[in-house]
Amino acid sequence: MSGVGKHVVQDVLSFFNFHRNPQHYRLCPHVARRRQRGYDPPMGAISRDAGQNAQPNLQRRAAIVTAFIAVLWLIEALDLFIWRGNLDAFGIRPRTLAGLLRIPVAPLLHAGFDHLIANTMPLLILCWLVLLRGLRDFVDATVLAALISGLGIWAFGASNSIHIGASGLVFGYLGYLTARGYFERSFVAVLLAAAALILYGGLLIGALPGRAGVSWLGHLFGFLGGILAAYLHAPRRD
Repeated sequence: MSGVGKHVVQDVLSFFNFHRNPQHYRLCPHVARRRQRGYDPPMGAISRDAGQNAQPNLQRRAAIVTAFIAVLWLIEALDLFIWRGNLDAFGIRPRTLAGLLRIPVAPLLHAGFDHLIANTMPLLILCWLVLLRGLRDFVDATVLAALISGLGIWAFGASNSIHIGASGLVFGYLGYLTARGYFERSFVAVLLAAAALILYGGLLIGALPGRAGVSWLGHLFGFLGGILAAYLHAPRRD
């Protein structure tokens, strides 16, 4: 557990983790400062301090996920009721300069509420699981999944097509969690990978060609982007 001390799982289970492995437990900042000054607080005090920090961490993660989903819904509502669906034209057009420049925008757009509803629950759950590893992990997985998914679509997508939607991010988060479990092989990493695969492993069939109207290239390259993010974040073995 020492290699993943930054994760919120340890915050939630702080009391048990500290008593089981006190020498590797990450102290909260003000307790660490007191220990540096020569004051060695009792175990109970450390456990209480860590427990008090767990709730704000969980609240911050919940706020990030909620805000992210809310932005997607707001954009789709504005597109439908004000711009009459015209924002969909700002998706990725393969092998065009405009399409290349729209790679950062395309994951925020959806072809109606049905499309957005299909992505909302996987995003909600997988975003949360990635955020359990930390905010930086979430940001890097998001950026790399969006970038590599978009570039894959732009380079290999069908001419005269337009690609939009956050499904590349969904596959990116799934790829990140799965690959992080493989690269790191800690209890927490494997647990999160198993949870992601049990819940959404069936989506991987969407990374294969065959379904009309489905941007399987975005899914495939988004998954690869998540794997790259996991590789960059995984601890290196000697």
